Amino acid sequence: MNISQSDSTAVSKQLQAEEEELQGGPVINEGHSEPRHPYQVLQQLPKDATPAQQDSAIQAVFEVQNTHLSTRPDTLHLPGYGKGRSIKDINIPQYYRETFFAGDSLLHPEVDGGRTGVAGVPMPYTVRTDNTIVALLVGCLLLAVIAFSRSRRFILLQAKHLLHEPGQLTTELTETTGEVRFQVFLVLLNSLLLGIMSFIYVQQNVADTFILPSQYQLIWIMTGCFAAYFALRFLMHWAVNSVFFPKSVRVRWLKLLLFATSAECVAFMPAVLLLAFFSASVHNVIIYVAIVIILVKILLFYKCKLAFFRQKGQYVQIILYFCALEIMPLLALWGTMAMTVDYLKINF
Repeated sequence: MNISQSDSTAVSKQLQAEEEELQGGPVINEGHSEPRHPYQVLQQLPKDATPAQQDSAIQAVFEVQNTHLSTRPDTLHLPGYGKGRSIKDINIPQYYRETFFAGDSLLHPEVDGGRTGVAGVPMPYTVRTDNTIVALLVGCLLLAVIAFSRSRRFILLQAKHLLHEPGQLTTELTETTGEVRFQVFLVLLNSLLLGIMSFIYVQQNVADTFILPSQYQLIWIMTGCFAAYFALRFLMHWAVNSVFFPKSVRVRWLKLLLFATSAECVAFMPAVLLLAFFSASVHNVIIYVAIVIILVKILLFYKCKLAFFRQKGQYVQIILYFCALEIMPLLALWGTMAMTVDYLKINF
């Protein structure tokens, strides 16, 4: 009797163990057994239980314990190699820091590999947005106004002598050192104005990319070309006139030439300001500059005739003289500027 009961008890326990193994935990039929899996908890709930009720029931049965990451060292590395070292360790050898492509000549980590997004259309370069050129123009304009206010009497006398006394180059006009410096300053300012106008014309009509790293270098190169032109022009006049004419006439002619060049600077100043700050048409400004240069050349031609060739029948001499000292240097300047721009621009 006892044997049969023990056998039946063993069989029932075996069946219960098999059922627990199939269901993943103890059988829920017995009220004293506690569930070991969330599935068993959900089986005890009604079929219409909401997700919130299911979650509350699971949290009431199971206690969530805090888990911590393992502090044991990571041993996942290639077999046969030692433990890896952090790149932040300052004591690691240099080969740890280098990549596989460290010795490649095509690797340039300092070069930006690109950027995300779509690149916008870059704004074109304009003189009015260049703070350096704007500050330079405004400063030169203020200095010219201050110098003009101090030398106004001399300028008016020189202009009167130039326009109303065309045949009297023998009249002596005394000049102070400050007045001479003011005219030399206007000549240099004239070179700068012509350099800026040439740069704007080249950028809009010839090319906008050059081998120079900065546009300021191109502006200074053009300014230097004009300054060298004016210096060679005065030197050629002095050298040629010293052969054929007396010193007093040569000095008065150079003073007249200096004043005419200074007057060109005063005439070019409004054109450069309109071109730089008001986006005036480059072609209209070029026409204006050409008209000013032609008028100044005509005036110098007439004064040259009265100064050096008063006798009748010397038309060939004055034409040769004026072409050699005024027209040819101007054409040489034009060719030099064209060759300089063609050499500096990038040809695609």
